[in-house]
Amino acid sequence: MSGSLFIVSAPSGAGKTSLVHALLNINPQIDLSVSYTTRNPRPGEMDGEAYHFVDRDTFMSMAKRGEFLESAEVYGNLYGTSQTWISEQIAQGRDILLEIDWQGATQVRKLFPDCVSIFILPPSLEALEQRLKGRGKDNDEVIAKRLAAVREDVAHVAEFDYVIINDNLNEALRELNAVVLSARLRGTRQLARHQDLINQLQHPE
Repeated sequence: MSGSLFIVSAPSGAGKTSLVHALLNINPQIDLSVSYTTRNPRPGEMDGEAYHFVDRDTFMSMAKRGEFLESAEVYGNLYGTSQTWISEQIAQGRDILLEIDWQGATQVRKLFPDCVSIFILPPSLEALEQRLKGRGKDNDEVIAKRLAAVREDVAHVAEFDYVIINDNLNEALRELNAVVLSARLRGTRQLARHQDLINQLQHPE
């Protein structure tokens, strides 16, 4: 029985990371894929937890060897997902979540057409700007670039299977978890998971 692959994308500042971490805390059956990146660690980020931090030459060498399921350049930094690790985990029946942008989502869909994709939206542009400024991680120039990129990000919202408005974290978390649970109840997964029960019901002794 194979697991499911989930993609969560959002404009920067929409609360995607907080929402994903909250989901992992309440749903132990899903694992987060840790991406590789060339950006510098932020305060408190540990290598192998938030990201696998590598230099640009190492990243490019991995890309040439075809090790990435998807990769993209965002604000001058490279990001990529290990294809081998994802395939192994899904084959073992684990559910895997990818926290990637719409470019990466497009690449992943080509190799995993059955993946479940979710797009997170902020309740308003004003709320998005307040969140970006409030987290204190970026200067005004970077924040301006992130706000300018929102239009392009949101232009791809229709490509996703589900859309969640992150106005209230608890409500958005409930909706995200509902998507994950519904994917586990798909007929094909339930048939594989409960084949003995189905056989027994069809052919009682």
